Amino acid sequence: MSKEIRWKQRFVNFDKAFNQLKSAIDIGIDSLSDLEKEGLIQRFEYTFELAWKTLKDLLESKGIEAKFPRDVIKHAFSAEIISDGEVWMDMLDKRNLMAHSYSETNFKESMDAIFNDYFSLIEDLHKKLQDLK
Repeated sequence: MSKEIRWKQRFVNFDKAFNQLKSAIDIGIDSLSDLEKEGLIQRFEYTFELAWKTLKDLLESKGIEAKFPRDVIKHAFSAEIISDGEVWMDMLDKRNLMAHSYSETNFKESMDAIFNDYFSLIEDLHKKLQDLK
């Protein structure tokens, strides 16, 4: 399978995950129950996972090898595919923290970050990849 086809196939899954996350974001943080907020965090986690893996595949189609999320983010930022590499790194750290530990403080901070910072960057990436497709 060509590397060009691979990233476009992965984008299909990223697109679905993005739209599910967007539907939760569109409801608004104040309208979500605690259970729905937990679901939103789960949607964020798998959307982020698909985002960096789609970026990895896109970079590979351009001849840039990056295996791990931090490397993918650095190369994608250098290639101007994503903006604000620092926030993308923070997104990675928060995703890892959410996936491996739970605290009320982390939960609230994560919700705020998803709504106020992370979603807009994921949305920008989605649009850019949509345009490249």
